[in-house]
Amino acid sequence: MSLVDLIAQADERGLAASGLACLDRCVPLLGGDDEVLRPLWSSLADGGADSDAWGERLAKARAELDSADADADADSAPDSGLGAEAAVSDEDRAAALARRMLAAAPDDPCASALRAWADACSAAALQIHRLLDVAADGSGPLVAAELRRQVAVLELLAGRGAGGLRPALEVSTEGRRVLRAVVSRRARGRS
Repeated sequence: MSLVDLIAQADERGLAASGLACLDRCVPLLGGDDEVLRPLWSSLADGGADSDAWGERLAKARAELDSADADADADSAPDSGLGAEAAVSDEDRAAALARRMLAAAPDDPCASALRAWADACSAAALQIHRLLDVAADGSGPLVAAELRRQVAVLELLAGRGAGGLRPALEVSTEGRRVLRAVVSRRARGRS
């Protein structure tokens, strides 16, 4: 089944997990630690995205990631006199997309809000991986692996319900490690 079909057929928990997994894999771009979104995963296990805990945990994650992102921006402030457009790198564009994913997460999720968020997160995560992929045409191994992870997360939740959350988190964790390594390697290449 295609990614589009899987998103269209997913229930609220699957949609929330899909969007959350895309965001979780992109946390390295926001300067957050690997556990910052773990409470949101727990709220999905505890009662789904419609539980009261979702909104509270989302607000806390936003605050932590906004703080980490602000610290990273201060550390990497450009010293040159280049205009803002000239200084925008693929990493900056990718980080902006990740910030939009976080900002767009529904505070009070319902199926329609989660479906729109999951769809937007899917597209943004693929674009992020396209920006950071070493392949000249943008459809290299990083993008292909991200597409496989997105499909895997949705299939796990569709097939196992709440029991698919742990393996979906493992898929997301693997993707986060890969993206963190890519970001680190690109930073070393600029040094």
